[in-house]
Amino acid sequence: MNKTIFLIDGFNLYHSLTNPAFPQLTKYKWLNLHQLCKIFLPNNESLEDIFYFTSLTPWNYAKRQRHMIYIRVLEYYGIKVIYGKFKPVEKLCPDCKTYYSTYEEKQTDVNIAISLMKFAKEDKFDRALILTGDSDQVPTIKAVKELYPTKIIEIMIPFGRDAKELKSVADHHFKIKELQLQSCQLNDKVDIGNNIVIEKPKEWKVV
Repeated sequence: MNKTIFLIDGFNLYHSLTNPAFPQLTKYKWLNLHQLCKIFLPNNESLEDIFYFTSLTPWNYAKRQRHMIYIRVLEYYGIKVIYGKFKPVEKLCPDCKTYYSTYEEKQTDVNIAISLMKFAKEDKFDRALILTGDSDQVPTIKAVKELYPTKIIEIMIPFGRDAKELKSVADHHFKIKELQLQSCQLNDKVDIGNNIVIEKPKEWKVV
């Protein structure tokens, strides 16, 4: 059977679900990524691994805790989490022309790129599906296709992203549909064994 892996850009996915242009998507943040990935897995392929690339916010404790709750459920379903980090930076305000302190997410793009190249070299996959709309992955995909021409690389495009450059280098691409998000929601309470039940954060519940 053909070997298939999924690489999920957690922040691309999160920002697509919290995009003000698509307010109806916010309710889908409690997403079963394992179930979503299996939708795109034909019967003649084996699911080798799902990798979730993300970073934990250092400035908002409540948001960080909700994220950690979600990650714990993902890990229960066998998803492997690869962490980047946020780095404090100084930016210039274009309006008032003064500098202000903020954070930038670092390493996720690099982690995805390194992982894709490493997994190709190790022959971990025949087909890799990357959930992202980030054109930073274009050089990596080109390199993998040049070095390992038999490897199939496909792009799962989040809402609100065109991903034109990614489309031009991938073997195939498709957009995630709202119906798929709707059908792949976790239960409000997830029993992970050992008498531990993880509950969907109340901030994510639809009233």
